[in-house]
Amino acid sequence: MSFILHGLPVSAGIAIGQAHLMSHATLEVSHLVISPRMVEKEVARFDEALLRVRSEFEAMKGGKENAPAEIGAFIDLHAMILSDPELSEVPKQLIRERRCNAEWALVQQMEILVEQFEQIEDPYLRERSYDVRQVVERVVRELVGQPGRAALKAAKGVREENLIVVAHDLAPADVIAFKEHRFASFVTDVGGATSHTAILARGLGIPAVVGLHNARQLIRDKETIIVDGARGVLIVNPDRRVLEEYQLRRSQIELERSKLQRLRTAPSTTLDGVDIDLHANIELPGDVAAALGGGAEGVGLFRTEFLFLGRGDMPTEDELFEAYRKVVKGMDGRPVTIRTFDLGADKNLHPEDVSGDRVHTNPALGLRAIRLSLAEPRMFQTQLRAMLRASKYGKIKLLIPMLSHAHEIDQTLAAIEQAKSSLRGQKIAFDEEIPVGGMIEIPAAALAIGLFLRRLNFLSIGTNDLIQYTLAIDRSDEEVAHLYDPLHPAVLMLLAHTITSAEKCNIPVSVCGELAGDPTLTRLLLGMGLRQFSMHPRQILEVKQRIMQSDFSELAPIVRRMLRLEEPARIREQLERLNA
Repeated sequence: MSFILHGLPVSAGIAIGQAHLMSHATLEVSHLVISPRMVEKEVARFDEALLRVRSEFEAMKGGKENAPAEIGAFIDLHAMILSDPELSEVPKQLIRERRCNAEWALVQQMEILVEQFEQIEDPYLRERSYDVRQVVERVVRELVGQPGRAALKAAKGVREENLIVVAHDLAPADVIAFKEHRFASFVTDVGGATSHTAILARGLGIPAVVGLHNARQLIRDKETIIVDGARGVLIVNPDRRVLEEYQLRRSQIELERSKLQRLRTAPSTTLDGVDIDLHANIELPGDVAAALGGGAEGVGLFRTEFLFLGRGDMPTEDELFEAYRKVVKGMDGRPVTIRTFDLGADKNLHPEDVSGDRVHTNPALGLRAIRLSLAEPRMFQTQLRAMLRASKYGKIKLLIPMLSHAHEIDQTLAAIEQAKSSLRGQKIAFDEEIPVGGMIEIPAAALAIGLFLRRLNFLSIGTNDLIQYTLAIDRSDEEVAHLYDPLHPAVLMLLAHTITSAEKCNIPVSVCGELAGDPTLTRLLLGMGLRQFSMHPRQILEVKQRIMQSDFSELAPIVRRMLRLEEPARIREQLERLNA
C-alpha cells in the first residue's frame, strides 16, 4: 500500500531506495550483518555482556545489605529475567540463524516478550514488561560500550547508496559512525532544523526529513521509499508514475551539482572585487580531505568534542595532540581554528550515566562548553597543552565556546598561560602568539560585544545556539521547531550588531553556524559586512557561486533597509527579491 508522511524539510534533494530500519528500544540499535566467521565471536561477545551484567547485579545486591528488602527483591527479579532462556539463549539462536549482531538479536527478542507481557490482563504482570526493557537496556549498553563493534553495512547484494535509514532519532555519537557510509538519505521521527541528524544530512549533501513522528512504526524494512528533502515529504511504496517523476527530478538535481565542481579552484570574489574567505567546519581529522576537496581556504571550526564521543574515557594529551597535528599538517599551511571542548546538552560524554544524582532540568542552560572546561581544570589543561603543542606544525587559532562573561575570558586566558608555562618548563615548542577567539552564541555576549572585542583576537558567531537562546526554542524539539526562525528581527539585529562592531575594531569575525552554509542567506550576510564564512565542506561551492554572482557594495544599503522590518514574513519576502 502506498502512503505519504509529512515532516520537516531539513536537507534538500531527492533520494529513492529501500528502507533500512534502526530498531528503537530505549536505545537505538543498528541491524548489522556479520560474516560467517564472526558469528561465534558475536555469540561470545553476547555471553560476556550477560556475565558482566550478572556481576553488576551481584555487586548491587552485596552493597545493599542495609537497604530495604524491596531493593534486593528488585535486583533478584532483574537477575531472574536475565537468566531466562528467552533472553539469554534465544538471541544466540538469532545471531547464528540470521548472522546479525548481538544488540539487534536481543532487542528483537525483547520486543516479542514485551508484546506478550502487554497482552496479559493482570496489571502487575503486564507492568513487568518495563523490567524486561530495563534489563535489556543494561545488556545493550554493555554491548555498545565494547570496542571493535561490527561495522554497519548493507545486507548482501544491497548497496549502501540504495538504502534510506529510518530511525526514531540519531545521537551525536551515531553521526561519527554514519559518516563512514554512503547512505542515500536519513529520516527520523524526531528532530528539528538544526538537530544533529539535519546538520549531518546537509553536510553529507543527502536529502533528509525529520519530525515524522511515527515513520519508524509505519515503515517496514526493505520497502521502497522516496525522500523529498525540499518539501519534507516521505512517499512509501510509490506507484510507477510517481517513481518515474522523482527519478527524473533526481537526475536534474545531480546534473546541477556536477556543474558546481567547476568552481572548486575559482577565487571566492564578489562582482566588485571583494575577497570572501570560505572555510570548512570539521569534526574529525578524516574530514580534512573533504575540506580540501570542497575548496576550503582553511578550517573555520574544528569541533573537538567529537573526539570524545563514543568513548568510555577521556582521550590523553598525546591522543589529542596527534589528532590536532594531523589536521594542521593536512591543511598544509592554511589556518585551522580549533574550538575547545563544547560538551553540551546534546552531547553526553558518558552516555552510560543516565541515572546520576543530579537532575538536569534544562541542560542547555547548565554546566556546558567553557563553563564545564573551567570547572574541570585538569581536563582543560590536557586539551590546551595538546592544542599548543600542535601549533608548532601550522597556523592554529584557539576558539572558546559559549562565552557570556568577561571573567570567563580572563580565566581562560590565565589557563592558556598556565599551559604555556608548563610547556616552556618542559622546553616544548609552541606558537607563543597563538590567536585566541570567542564564540558569540548567547544574546548577552552579542549585546555586550565590547567586553570581548577588547580581550580577544577574533570572533566567530555560532548562529545555531544564538537563535536557540534568543528565541527560547529547543532546536531539537519538533513540537516547537516551526518557531525556530533565523529571520526573526531580533536574531538579525544581534548578527548585524556583532559583525559591525567587530569591523569597527578591525577584529576578524566569521559565521560558523548553519546560516553560513545556506546559499539563500549568503547575500543577507554579505550585506551585513561579513567576509568570512565557515560551513560543511559540501556546502562551500554553492555558497561560492552565490558570492561570485553578488555585488558587495550594492548589498549593504538593501540589507540595512531589510533590518528595519519587524515581521519575518516581510523580511523573507525581501530576501526572495534579493536572491532573484
